[in-house]
Amino acid sequence: MSSPRTGAISDLSPTPVFDCHVHLPDGETSLQAYRADVASSGIELIGLCGLWFGGPHQALAGEPAQLRTGNDGMITLAAGHPDLVPAATVHPYDASATDELTRVAGRGITVLKLHPHTQRFDAADPRVLTLVRAAGELGLTVLFDNAGILPGDSERLFNLALQAPKTIFIFAHLGGLNFRFWNVLALARTADDLLPDTLYFDLSATVVLAAGSPIEAEFVWTLRNVGIDRVLLGSDHPQFTLARTLEALDRLDLTAEEKSRIRHGNARRLFGR
Repeated sequence: MSSPRTGAISDLSPTPVFDCHVHLPDGETSLQAYRADVASSGIELIGLCGLWFGGPHQALAGEPAQLRTGNDGMITLAAGHPDLVPAATVHPYDASATDELTRVAGRGITVLKLHPHTQRFDAADPRVLTLVRAAGELGLTVLFDNAGILPGDSERLFNLALQAPKTIFIFAHLGGLNFRFWNVLALARTADDLLPDTLYFDLSATVVLAAGSPIEAEFVWTLRNVGIDRVLLGSDHPQFTLARTLEALDRLDLTAEEKSRIRHGNARRLFGR
């Protein structure tokens, strides 16, 4: 992980922010560290989506008891923090995955986080399709890593979304350096009944790299092609701070209204906050 960088952003502080990608591997301790960092930057945080796994805590196949414990920890943490949307996880290769998904949905979980690389599964595996379809039936949004780590990552997720049209997806990192692929949505939407209106993207990490770079204009063009109303702000804390992410967003050549939707408006609509 890179070292977090904080900084005052007084010009953005009056604007509410919803951070849809925050890693909280140590529960309350991680949450308080995150809140302290956000407060020191003068940011008005109105909500966050918290993930329990990442870094030293992984969610691998064959460890359903560990996954259940991690999920219960997030549910308990959220009970004491009304602004926290807790995300649970399961492993698509575990036979108990759908049962655990049903259990956490019954306890109020509305977001399922999946990470093909750290969880070591293939997004094209039929078991993944079965799982995300079940998530959609239970009313869960699926937050899927989409950092473009391996060739074909975005293509697999696009195909997955086409096969699970009743499931809402958030593709984190907007494809990483393969963000250009997602311009395909501008073409796909011209085909009748092909693309469900279920795809969202978060800007975590990628926006920090794109802002002020030679690819910035293409990045902004991509945001508008996928639809500004489908773009969410995510920091990927603690790898990147919320302040650093907001600074990068502010540098992009977007209108004030577009930035406002990304900072909080779209997340409020999606998460019902």
